Amino acid sequence: MRRKTVFATALATTWIVGAGTALAYPPDPPPAGTAQTQLASLTVKTEGSTSGYSRDLFPHWITVSGACDTRDEVLKRDGTGVTVDAECEPTAGRWYSVYDATYVEDDSAIDIDHIVPLAEAWKSGANGWTTAKRQQFANDRGIAQLIAVSASSNRSKGDRDPSEWKPTNASVHCIYAREWIWVKYTYGLSLQSAEKTALEGMLAAC
Repeated sequence: MRRKTVFATALATTWIVGAGTALAYPPDPPPAGTAQTQLASLTVKTEGSTSGYSRDLFPHWITVSGACDTRDEVLKRDGTGVTVDAECEPTAGRWYSVYDATYVEDDSAIDIDHIVPLAEAWKSGANGWTTAKRQQFANDRGIAQLIAVSASSNRSKGDRDPSEWKPTNASVHCIYAREWIWVKYTYGLSLQSAEKTALEGMLAAC
């Protein structure tokens, strides 16, 4: 059983993936036009280093309600037919991993991905944040920052930005770029030149 860390927060929504297929998903990001405006407003500079970085500096997963933590809530939101036990551990469910267009029925094969990875955030400005703000960032379900995807696709991505990694499922490049930009814009994070160029290319597919 996973160890649960005790803290607190809230929110969720639904998105339509593909033609008429309703699937739970992170909150829908702003449209491409707005994303373009947000992208243009972001500071472009050389990326910082990971010196001093640790995932422990971004406390997660925090308790949301009862025995359910952030991971549990995202699993329930992003899956279909999800049932949980008294510890809020899934006992059944099915998840569609948009990154690689695959269905997964074992929650142990699902990771909760941070759209903008924690290490990426650290190099883009989060190294100067308070622990409370880093905790908010790491557990934020109010924007498109957390998504349930296959463990293999998440580990393929690692801490890489869109100039280094994109979902193999090209049909989600538009929304992935919009999500990435929304997160960086919301938290005032910077981006590097190659990252901006990659995002502009992905938005062109919208």
